[in-house]
Amino acid sequence: MTARRTLDVGHLPAFSISSEAPLWWGQLLMAFIEGTMFCIMIAMYFYIRLSVDLWPPPGVQLPTRVLPAICVIFLIASCAGSYIASEGAKKGDSRKMFRGLMLNLGLASVGMAARATDWSLWNFKWTTGAYGSITWGIVFLHTLDVIADLIFTFVLAVLVARGRTGPRVRLAVHVDSVLWYFLVLIWIPLYITVFWAPYFMGGQV
Repeated sequence: MTARRTLDVGHLPAFSISSEAPLWWGQLLMAFIEGTMFCIMIAMYFYIRLSVDLWPPPGVQLPTRVLPAICVIFLIASCAGSYIASEGAKKGDSRKMFRGLMLNLGLASVGMAARATDWSLWNFKWTTGAYGSITWGIVFLHTLDVIADLIFTFVLAVLVARGRTGPRVRLAVHVDSVLWYFLVLIWIPLYITVFWAPYFMGGQV
């Protein structure tokens, strides 16, 4: 009878607040899945554009660029908050985590307020032809993802403020930064597609 071999893992930590954590890889793979979806939507946008003569269609205003640019600037700046919170989580620094989370929430909220203001000025709906459907679809889905992550970030900030800074919360703070970096990064090509492409691909003058 052969003796069973055992692997001693007693020296390994229960949690790894780093890219070695399985949850970190799970979040990264989820970002790849969502990134694929957004890339498909970009491809749909240009495929639909090639099937019409005028883009956007008559009666639909060209997208404005000031408020969307402000949104992009604040979203990029909010990554600093995610980074600070993530580094605080690695070091077990609750104050740094809280400051980073709140900075992320504050800057991102300003950016999303600029997006909401611009969105309210659109003179078309998602039912206004193919242009309306794909444009609303891209902005709506990204906004939905951003709001969901901001809610999660807010919950983490509340937990940290209440002194809940155990390994699980620290890992959640660290992993949350992965998704936020992705949401900001993927918005850049989406922003160029929605707000700049019409000016170079047969937009109204």
